[in-house]
Amino acid sequence: MSPWSLPTALSVGGREYAIRWDYRVALYLMGVLAGEELEPDEKAAVCLQVLYRDWRTIPAEHRQEALEKAAAFLDGALPPQEGRKGPRLMDWERDGALIVPAVNRVLGRDVRLEEQMHWWTFLGAYMEIGESLFASVLAIRRKKAQGKKLDRQEQQFLRENRALVEPGRRDDASERARREALRELFV
Repeated sequence: MSPWSLPTALSVGGREYAIRWDYRVALYLMGVLAGEELEPDEKAAVCLQVLYRDWRTIPAEHRQEALEKAAAFLDGALPPQEGRKGPRLMDWERDGALIVPAVNRVLGRDVRLEEQMHWWTFLGAYMEIGESLFASVLAIRRKKAQGKKLDRQEQQFLRENRALVEPGRRDDASERARREALRELFV
């Protein structure tokens, strides 16, 4: 995949398969893949069914390749990150209310009003988020995860915004219902 184009299909087993490339689809898949509700094989099945428009036509012997191409697409064709993995500092869904305004500022328009926007366009804007409420929240989460001391301003911010910095777990029942409703749209 070239970073100079916005793919609308992925090559699997020498054949092009159309994909659902809108950022909303990618965010849904990121939530499914990060969640704990499904087993790995179920996550793989959802990924294929949601991302690939004609997923049923992908031969069984090419499904692993299709999953690898899906992962590369979701990663924005960036090289895989090597090394030690730290704790997850953000969650696309949980932090959506913080991410959207920051992405909107980068793009100069409200992404929610766009009928469609390519995942890579959204992801590129996300990677360019500068000084923002979201960036402040992430900085505090990172320091806390690394066991570093917060300065006075960060401590005050944390006291005043604890729910943003240390959000609780999502309601699993409503989360499952939402995912199932969205899954039905794509199958």
